[in-house]
Amino acid sequence: MFTTADFLTYTQWAGILTLAFGALGVLGFILKWGIRFRLVGITGFMGVLTGGLFALAIVPFSHTIVPGAVNFSLVYDNGGNQTVIAVSPTITETELEATLRQAAGDYFSYGRLGGANNLLTIRARTITHPQPGASKPLFLGDVTRSLASRDDAEMAITIYSESFAQLPKVEARG
Repeated sequence: MFTTADFLTYTQWAGILTLAFGALGVLGFILKWGIRFRLVGITGFMGVLTGGLFALAIVPFSHTIVPGAVNFSLVYDNGGNQTVIAVSPTITETELEATLRQAAGDYFSYGRLGGANNLLTIRARTITHPQPGASKPLFLGDVTRSLASRDDAEMAITIYSESFAQLPKVEARG
């Protein structure tokens, strides 16, 4: 995986090439070359490419993997302070806690609007089938984290034990 230092190096080289093509374009206009307009297009493209690489150089890449987290999918995200993820009905409380930590890291963004309290709440839910033909969403827990700092040491994780009691019992395989 590329680091921000790698992108900074690529930005420098792309900037040098942009200046070189710009100089060739100016030279093409002075000497009335037939490819002078193509050189202008190449210079413009290189400028856009350099700008994109520079943006990637200043944005930190960080994706933490939380041990014990299970797969989840995004169900709802208002782009601000509320998100809902779906997990398997066979999840355990320990796995849910790790999964909520993983989701809190994955969906953190400085661009989110956290409302008056500047907090992001992620709720985990699953679907149960209490009887044939009927589905019931069941919220298993939530995590509330700050949107002010990436490393939130005061993340509040709540596991709903009464919801886990409603989950179907998984038979042990042996």
